[in-house]
Amino acid sequence: MAERNERSREPQADDASSADFAATVERLEGLVARLESGELSLEDSLAAFEEGVRLTRDAQRRLDEAELKVRALTEGAQGGIELEPFTPPSEDDSER
Repeated sequence: MAERNERSREPQADDASSADFAATVERLEGLVARLESGELSLEDSLAAFEEGVRLTRDAQRRLDEAELKVRALTEGAQGGIELEPFTPPSEDDSER
């Protein structure tokens, strides 16, 4: 079982990281819904709040890491960031 925990900490492919981030956000939304329902005891509310804080910090860490990767990929030879405007794909492109 310790081996499984160690594997979960290893860097995963981008798709797996995205899924983990999405799962974190989904879990946060579930906690918020439970807290807003008003049906939890004080102890359960505190436990849900603590988990929400932990999940929020994890999500923020992931976002910060993603931002660093994007900056590293967009950095020019002179060290400055080369920004290019985003052009969404046209409908013709999405059908291909």
